[in-house]
Amino acid sequence: MAKEIFNRIEEKYMITRQQYEIMLEEFKKYMVPDEFSGGYSFHQVMNIYYDTKDNNLIRTSVTKPVYKEKIRLRSYGIPKGDSPVFLELKKKYHGVVNKRRSLMALEEAYAFLDTDELPPIKDYMNVQVLKELKYSIAHYEAVPKVCLCYERSALVAVENKDMRITFDRNIMARRDELRLEYGAFGERVVPKDTFIMEIKYIDRMPLWLIALLREHGLEKTSFSKYGTEYSNFIKYGIKEKKIYA
Repeated sequence: MAKEIFNRIEEKYMITRQQYEIMLEEFKKYMVPDEFSGGYSFHQVMNIYYDTKDNNLIRTSVTKPVYKEKIRLRSYGIPKGDSPVFLELKKKYHGVVNKRRSLMALEEAYAFLDTDELPPIKDYMNVQVLKELKYSIAHYEAVPKVCLCYERSALVAVENKDMRITFDRNIMARRDELRLEYGAFGERVVPKDTFIMEIKYIDRMPLWLIALLREHGLEKTSFSKYGTEYSNFIKYGIKEKKIYA
């Protein structure tokens, strides 16, 4: 069963394709693909972010407050009506991320989000998380704002399964046609050959990882896919068709 509650630190690094290839070879000495990845290949991740009508959640988030939260619907792969998806509430406080999610079928998630009514409870749902989501959705009067999609490859440490590294590429977003089943398309959020490397751990990084980051001169950055999309949206406006070539 997929994990539903996370408390961890997440650090992000913006790297080139060449750096990705170098770091992947380094990480293979200590890590393996996670159980959902099917080797070192990339798989599609689809998200719809929910926000207030005036984008207050993301406007607050980009100011880097002590506390922030996001509401999103996520699928791994392009889903159909009965495909499993995750409805998530992601909070960050003093650098520690708490992510709570419930498994649902896509059509169940849409019905819940559209009506704000709890669905008939199934064994695979997390009732407590759904109640928290119901409160947050109603509190913010949250509506779908952005479909954000990308390709991801994920690794887990051999000696500590709670330590993960993900690589995301081809990050695209759109502010219309906000349905996961419509597929992966939109405007680029970052240039084509830019990869986002994210290190996720509970307590502290292993010494071998700290040494590798120093050896290759990689420094963490403050980066949010949704935040960057919103900054691009404000800067270029909805008439801008190409943010990056």
